[in-house]
Amino acid sequence: MDLITVSGPPSSGKTAILMKTINNFLSRGVKVGVVKFDCLFTDDDIYFEKLGIPVRKGLSGSLCPDHYFVSNIEEVVQWGIEQKVDLLITESAGLCNRCSPYIKNIKAVCVIDNLSGINTPKKIGPMLKSADIVVITKGDIVSQAEREVYTMKVQSVNPKAIIMHVNGLNGQGAFELSTLIYDETKNVTTLEGEKLRYPMPAALCSYCLGETRIGKDHQMGNVRKIDLSGKNG
Repeated sequence: MDLITVSGPPSSGKTAILMKTINNFLSRGVKVGVVKFDCLFTDDDIYFEKLGIPVRKGLSGSLCPDHYFVSNIEEVVQWGIEQKVDLLITESAGLCNRCSPYIKNIKAVCVIDNLSGINTPKKIGPMLKSADIVVITKGDIVSQAEREVYTMKVQSVNPKAIIMHVNGLNGQGAFELSTLIYDETKNVTTLEGEKLRYPMPAALCSYCLGETRIGKDHQMGNVRKIDLSGKNG
C-alpha cells in the first residue's frame, strides 16, 4: 500500500482536487481509501463515500488537527492495510501555518489557491516549504499573468517542488497529478519510528491546557510576548 499526505489552507480546493484525482485512479483499477482530518466539522466524507471507496474521518476538537493527525497516523495506516487499498490518502485541515503533517519518505502534497493573496505562499510555512508537489487551484478565475506571478511566488518558497495547476471543477490536470502521487512499487506497512519532516511548534502554555483568563498572572509555560518598542514587534 502506498501512502500520501495532502494538506493546505481551508477552502483551497483539496477535496475537489482529490475527488477528480481519485476518479482517475478508479478508472485504472487502483483501489483508494481516504482518511479526512479536520477540526470541528466536515462532511467531505459523504462526497468520498459517493465514489464507492472506504472513508473515515477524524475531528480533533480542541486539539490542533495536525497534532491529532500525527497522534493517529499509525492507526490510520493499519486501517488502510485492513481495507486492502492500493493507495491511502490522508487529508489534513491545514489550519495552522506553523504546522505540517508531512512525514519523511511519504509523498507530501500541498494544495493552495490563486485567490488566497499574492503573499500567501510566504505565510503558509512548512506546509508549503516542505511539500513534494504543490497544486495550485482556481486558476480559471484569474488572468494568465496572475497565474504566472503566483506560481513564481510559490516557486520562490519551495524551488524543489513540482508545481502544477489543477482545476477542481472540470478535472483538468487531475490525471497528471494521479501519475505523480502514486507509486505502485511502494509498500507502507507501518510508520512506527518514522519522523516528521518538520517539528511541531515548541509551545505548551496555559492556554493550550484550557486556560481562558487573560493576563500575565494566568500565563505559564512557553509564552512569547510581543515587542512594542519598535516597528517590527
